[in-house]
Amino acid sequence: MKIARRICVLLSVLCVPLLLLSSTTKKPKAAAKTQYLAYVGTYTTKTNSKGIYAYRYDAATGNFSSLGVAAESADPSFVAVPPNGKFLYAVNEAGKSSMVSAFSLERKTGKLTLLNQLPALGEDPCYISFDKTGKYVLVANYSSGSMPVFPILPDGRLGEHTALIQHGGSLGPNKERQDGPHAHWIETSRDNRFALAADLGLDEVLVYKFNAAKGTLAPNTPPFTKLHPGSGPRHIAFRPDGKFLYVVSELSSTVSAFCYDARAGTLRELQTVTTLPKEFSGRNDTAEIAVHSNGRFLYASNRGHDSITVFAIDHAKGTLTFVSRVPTGGKEPRHFAFDPSGNYLFAENQLSNNIVVFKIDIATGGLNPTGQVIDVPSPVDLTFVAAE
Repeated sequence: MKIARRICVLLSVLCVPLLLLSSTTKKPKAAAKTQYLAYVGTYTTKTNSKGIYAYRYDAATGNFSSLGVAAESADPSFVAVPPNGKFLYAVNEAGKSSMVSAFSLERKTGKLTLLNQLPALGEDPCYISFDKTGKYVLVANYSSGSMPVFPILPDGRLGEHTALIQHGGSLGPNKERQDGPHAHWIETSRDNRFALAADLGLDEVLVYKFNAAKGTLAPNTPPFTKLHPGSGPRHIAFRPDGKFLYVVSELSSTVSAFCYDARAGTLRELQTVTTLPKEFSGRNDTAEIAVHSNGRFLYASNRGHDSITVFAIDHAKGTLTFVSRVPTGGKEPRHFAFDPSGNYLFAENQLSNNIVVFKIDIATGGLNPTGQVIDVPSPVDLTFVAAE
């Protein structure tokens, strides 16, 4: 018995260091993804663009390298990749001949292969997005003010539409630009229960109940929120926590902050601020808006003033405070995008045929040009997907 007791004591003493070692040894962290593909949608009419361009991107350095034309396509102005990263979808902005295209995506080479095309069921589609399940494509047709929903089939092709909404109602006071409904943006809410849309012609943010099982849309109650007459709402950006959303208005060069009730799908306006300096009196049309993934800063682009305006977001109130205004290094920044790391911003200057890269100061929200300029004809939209 004494011998057995001594053996147990000895084993317990030996086991203690091993237990301490196992409890304090941490598993090595998985290496952060740094290699991506980037796709640029362009205008091909009256330009020398061939369609959709592909690039390799290193998030560790912010460097791009060209892979050339990924797919020849007519006016693929807006492109998007669903959550599974297997496909790419584009709107072909071509008046009465407008289409929506589905491509398979080769993540090793960046090559795109056309799967199918369907009529956009409206004129001049300018925005495309996915519901949160990645099973449906939602499209905003600018000239006709309509919005179709298409299912994504298992092989990536687009199926026949499950919904088609036609906007109508009271038009804004700008007779030249608000001559009819002009749907400019549509996306689903974080919980996938609602789809929100911006209509430039109606001065409205419209809210629809979204049925994720059927891919259908039905007006919410109330069905819309009015903005100031003549605003021309263009794009919308949610703060990552979903509590607030921000609307950039093209005609008034403003950003409006709203409190968002996720349960009811309703909006309450908090504030409207200008994106321009007081002394500026030239022509300007705002374009893109985005909230950084840290939720602390908002960015909006100015076409005419050719700059990006940076605002700080009050965490509790959701309101905006001006931080800075940075030239984009080109003409007509129609769109800009954050890279997946959140460290860089890419400003797409449509009329100067380039994309200018900025380093983001995470502490202040400021933008500093890196000196890298990417040449691409008539860039309109940029999206990233992890490479293999």
